[in-house]
Amino acid sequence: MLKSLSIDNIAVTRHLDVDFTDGYTVITGETGAGKSILIDCMGLLAGDRAGRDMIRTGEERSSVCGVFDDLSDVASVLASAGVEVDENGEVEIRRVLTSDGKSTVRINRRSASLATLREIAPYLIQIQTQNERSQLSDRGAYLSMLDDYAGIDRSAYAAAYAAWTAKKGEIDALKEAMRERNMLSDILKYQLKEIDAVKLSAEDEEEKLLKLRVKCKNAERIGKYAALVSRVLWQNDKGNAAAEQLEKASSALEQLADVLEDAPVMAAQLENYRYEIIDIAERVQAHLEDSEIENPEKQLTTIESRLYAIDRLKKKYGATIGEIKAFRAQAAQKLDDMESGDARLRELEKQRDILAEKAAEIAEALHEKRKAAAEELTAHIVGDLVFLEMPKVRFAVTVQKQNMLNAAGLDEVDFLLSVNPGEAMQSLANVASGGELSRVMLALKSSVSDKTSAGTLVFDEIDTGVSGSTAERIGIMLDKLSHTTQVIAVTHSPQVAAQAKSHFCIRKTITDGRAESTIEELTPEGRVAELSRIIGGISVTEKQIAAAREMLHESGIL
Repeated sequence: MLKSLSIDNIAVTRHLDVDFTDGYTVITGETGAGKSILIDCMGLLAGDRAGRDMIRTGEERSSVCGVFDDLSDVASVLASAGVEVDENGEVEIRRVLTSDGKSTVRINRRSASLATLREIAPYLIQIQTQNERSQLSDRGAYLSMLDDYAGIDRSAYAAAYAAWTAKKGEIDALKEAMRERNMLSDILKYQLKEIDAVKLSAEDEEEKLLKLRVKCKNAERIGKYAALVSRVLWQNDKGNAAAEQLEKASSALEQLADVLEDAPVMAAQLENYRYEIIDIAERVQAHLEDSEIENPEKQLTTIESRLYAIDRLKKKYGATIGEIKAFRAQAAQKLDDMESGDARLRELEKQRDILAEKAAEIAEALHEKRKAAAEELTAHIVGDLVFLEMPKVRFAVTVQKQNMLNAAGLDEVDFLLSVNPGEAMQSLANVASGGELSRVMLALKSSVSDKTSAGTLVFDEIDTGVSGSTAERIGIMLDKLSHTTQVIAVTHSPQVAAQAKSHFCIRKTITDGRAESTIEELTPEGRVAELSRIIGGISVTEKQIAAAREMLHESGIL
């Protein structure tokens, strides 16, 4: 519960200290006295946005400090957010605003982030303002309200849903990658087809083809001159080949060996020359035989076509046949890797289906719990609304199962209301007036009061649009609600105020020429005077005082 509230330099409030008690506390005051400022300051403790316009004119900084105690039920939740209850069993929250627009948060006198404050605030204080009540016009909030009533823990489903959606995201990413890969796959397949079409053989094929091309281009010339060399050096029909002539000369010198001392040497030299000439002749003959190509022009055309095909591959895939083959091997491996993506996709889809089934199973269990809770909540709210003088009311909490899983399960929840006989039930978002919204909100809070984690509920003019006995019944219900949680209500209704255990009055005074808000906890007699003021008009009469006393007497205050 909110134990104390201290305000410094907020709007027209210079300094204000309030010590609250448990149970039901009411705050009243004339219009403009500062009640809304008090609510705004409580909102700062709940993590609301702070504006520099909140700082009192002429001041450089302002602050709001709230102390909460009786936190045993939420201590573990606070600890999970990094907030420890101090040795006194309390948590102190301080917001400091400066004129340069900065706002700081301190929790238990340590710096903290606004995110941390907003994380823990719902377990400390919840404020129901006119804007908050507009949640009843938001169908998206109905499901959360039902879950709060049912005490439903969505954590298991949230984990299952997150796993399922993550797997879907993984599949989508893989599919996108596969679409991109398919484009690359088409390119790789084309490249492989283009390379394979050439049917590359040995890495020295091009070298051999180039040599063969030369022979084909010069076949006639090679044949002509090689034949001439062969005839001159070794073989001819006339017997005058150089080899034969050298053989004859060598034999002649051998006949002179007995008369010429160097004749054997010269004969041997000639014989060596003959052997060299024969070797040359045989080599030329070999070239001549190689040059005897059948249809060299046709072969040249084939060779040129083959070299052109190889040259095209070299321009795209590598400088040599070896490099082209290496490129082909890499491309083939990439293609194999890509084609394995289909198997990966099938595996992911199987995992997704399993996760979807698990999430759907949990969602189905949530649906059954919500259906049961909806019936109970409907009965509670109808009972409370009848008590709040909506006797002809028809109210229902509906739970409709949807076809697709969402972040909350399978359900769409609606609150249906009909306040007048003969009128069809419609969504609360469409049919409720301000006064009806206030009473429905109060009925909701009353229904979940023993299930909510918040130690303090603050109602800002929950009695809007009602008066008389209805307002009295609102006060009674607020008092009843305060048996399970601290209730603080700002009101203009004497009937609502009369039911409170404690009553504070905010007044605006003039000090040193400046307006200043002050607050006072009223005594029983002070409450009589304040209720008389609220009841009365320009002047308070004895009848109004008597009426105020009667209200307080009936509520057990006097």
